[in-house]
Amino acid sequence: MDAILDAGDNPHAIEVEECLAHLTSSREGLTSHEAARRLAIDGPNTLAAQSGRPAVLRFMLHFHNALIYVLLASAAVTAFLGHWIDTGVILAVVVVNAIVGFVQEGRAESAMAAVRSMLAPRATALRDGRRVTVPSADLVAGDVVLLEAGDKVPADLRLVAARALRVQEAVLTGESVPVDKRIAPVASDALLGDRSSMAFSGTEVVGGIGRGIVVATAGRTQIGRISGMLGDVARLTTPLVAQMDRFARWLSVMILLVSAVLLLFGYFVGHLPFGEIFMTVVGLTVAAIPEGLPAVLTITLAIGVQAMARRHVIVRKLPAIETLGAVSVICTDKTGTLTRNEMTVASVAFASGRHTVSGDGYAPRGDITPAAPEAELAQMALVASLCNDAALHNSGGNWGIEGDPMEGALLAFAGKAGVDLDGWRRIDEIPFDAAHRYMAVLVEDRDGARRILVKGAPERLLPMCARQAGPSGPESIGPEHWDAEADAIASEGQRVLALAAMPTRDDALNEAAFDGKLTLVGLVGLIDPPRPEAIAAVAECRQAGIGIKMITGDHVGTASAIGRAIGLENPDRVLSGAEVERLEDAALQTEAGKVNIFARTSPEHKLRLVTLLQAQGLTVAMTGDGVNDAPALKRADAGVAMGVKGSEAAKEAADLVLTDDNFASMVAAVREGRTVFDNLRKVISWTLPTNAGEAATIMAALLLGLTLPISPVQILWVNLVTASTLGLALAFEPTEPGTMLRPPRPRTAPLLTAELLWHVLFVGALFAAAVFGLFAYATDRGYPLELAQTMTMNLLVILEIFHLFFIRNIYGTSLTFAAVRGTRAVWTCLAVIVTAQFAVTYLPLAQAVMGTRAVPIVDGVLMIGIGVVFFAIIEVEKQLKLSLRGRGSH
Repeated sequence: MDAILDAGDNPHAIEVEECLAHLTSSREGLTSHEAARRLAIDGPNTLAAQSGRPAVLRFMLHFHNALIYVLLASAAVTAFLGHWIDTGVILAVVVVNAIVGFVQEGRAESAMAAVRSMLAPRATALRDGRRVTVPSADLVAGDVVLLEAGDKVPADLRLVAARALRVQEAVLTGESVPVDKRIAPVASDALLGDRSSMAFSGTEVVGGIGRGIVVATAGRTQIGRISGMLGDVARLTTPLVAQMDRFARWLSVMILLVSAVLLLFGYFVGHLPFGEIFMTVVGLTVAAIPEGLPAVLTITLAIGVQAMARRHVIVRKLPAIETLGAVSVICTDKTGTLTRNEMTVASVAFASGRHTVSGDGYAPRGDITPAAPEAELAQMALVASLCNDAALHNSGGNWGIEGDPMEGALLAFAGKAGVDLDGWRRIDEIPFDAAHRYMAVLVEDRDGARRILVKGAPERLLPMCARQAGPSGPESIGPEHWDAEADAIASEGQRVLALAAMPTRDDALNEAAFDGKLTLVGLVGLIDPPRPEAIAAVAECRQAGIGIKMITGDHVGTASAIGRAIGLENPDRVLSGAEVERLEDAALQTEAGKVNIFARTSPEHKLRLVTLLQAQGLTVAMTGDGVNDAPALKRADAGVAMGVKGSEAAKEAADLVLTDDNFASMVAAVREGRTVFDNLRKVISWTLPTNAGEAATIMAALLLGLTLPISPVQILWVNLVTASTLGLALAFEPTEPGTMLRPPRPRTAPLLTAELLWHVLFVGALFAAAVFGLFAYATDRGYPLELAQTMTMNLLVILEIFHLFFIRNIYGTSLTFAAVRGTRAVWTCLAVIVTAQFAVTYLPLAQAVMGTRAVPIVDGVLMIGIGVVFFAIIEVEKQLKLSLRGRGSH
């Protein structure tokens, strides 16, 4: 780039003429020739598309998982055995799993595309001293751009002129109200939200007019930097995915090693024929591999998707459901998430006292308590509604505004006051301007009486007032009282406006005619109020051991007041963006653990805070709605975007989207995430011990040189029929009582805990003992081998059914009516498997295929009795552990 195109790193901090000199430009803009030359050097004012991976490669990568490799190995083994139906089922599971992952996660480049779509398509600029409309892509550094209400800012501009210019910057800063712009330079270290001499690409002009010189285009703009950050941010794998990958890898190694050892043992020590021992080891491998586990885990997550949809949460990336269950910290934006993103008049102050105003949003419904004097209230409503450029509209009971949010709130307040304002017309006006910090209008009623109405910043308007409106008429003003009143309202996080009026006979407005002659009507305090349901949700999170950290671009005082209102801990301790900048990573990591409110933050600050919290071993969820939130949403373990008022960039960077923009829905999603993980844990806790029991039976027979109590084909059948029924039933389990009273599980908590390992060994041993005991009983009774193996096959299924009822209640007793009653899914699956077992045991065709024989009724009752004893043993063992754990906690 040419040196002349360098405006320095801080154009907001230098004078206009100095900026023009840096860019070799003028207030009349560039010539067409010079603009074309610079365009050839700089390139177009567009954000570069990130090169994504080909769709085929992204699809194939969904097969790159150790558990999927185990599944494919299982398919190969079943194909080797000639069980083509079983092979087809396993391969179908693998393909479906890959398709679900591809559809859910296949839009990695969409976040950058959503940011690019926010840029204005065309802009009005000065070229050759004339006003022309050009494609925004053709803007270059040094161009002078004209701005007016409704425009999207097409590039980063250093303002050279501004009249009543107000810009909505929420997408970049999170600040809930438009920012007043002026041309005076600000401090070089001013944070993004305080750079009043700049207008940033992608933001929207909501009032006034202005012009600015282009100082940054394309990727050098603030929104371009965010797009670049999105491309650089690494998305972390979820805890469950990482743990399942590690678990599957080691499980595969263990199964292969054990199988190899047994093959060598049987051939060299047991002197068995190689073909026979090889087929037996293949049966062992099939028994040990939990081939149904990935399918059931995927289905469990899919069921969680449906449950979350009912909670107003759309899941974009499947594993994020489970991640929510592990969340230990929620980093949340303020505007639109904890608050309504709608300005509301919360308090009014007259000479006679202060009053509270109730009501939600822009609906002109609410109460003023205590009741205000009618005369004073009527005067305030008159100024609030007539010194105003906004408009309220009602669409099917949903109230909204056109114009400035604060002016919309004033209109809603006037409606609550119940004052008739018909018959007034505006004659003249002085628009709001950052230079004089007030708006004034000259109005006339139907009788021809005229008034000057003024609203503005208290520190500007109070000196312009000679008197104040009192209960019995105008009286001398007490400036100290009003200064204290304004400070008290501001200390509650409210933005304060002063309203004033005076009668006149003038035909036009002239500041000299009313400066120092106004009558102060009173003060209004406006706030973006917290959502009532967010307060309850924050309390529930604290009860669940989940930390809440508010990270907002808004002012320190406002953030502190909202934090106090919603119940955050230590709301008076706020870390500003400037302080975040100054702190080294180690110091900031310490502070981040103590402080719960961060104000005036930039996208870099949000991303840095999320990263440092993750470095402490915490599982972090991030909520947000603006472009400024997108990098942190992508980095977080669970990024949650707002669906109603959120930007497309935020939605595309996130894992989940709230369709009602409600923090309470976020907490409901956490509860659902914990339920999903509980069900995943139940599936794993049911699958591994049953597979271990089957494998232990074959291993024991091999090592002891005994006849196999169950044939390899019967092992396959048991795996197929139970995994697709009993294992699946656990995916539909309801939320456990006390789910949100448990602390979050640690990020590093292993999937195969010592408790689960003991359960696998304990249940596996009981399975093996029961199977060999029944096999010995059948052999002793002189039953043929086929009948003995049929009995042990059915016993395995019975034991797995009783194990299912045990696993359904891993946190409490299984001996309650609710536990025994089960769910519709449990009884449906039970009906299916019982029917299937009767068919495979008693139908002649199935007997020929599976090598089974009809089991006598008496022996069937005996097998059920063994199942009851098995259930009693594992339930007593669980109650002993729960009793010891409860005693240890006291």
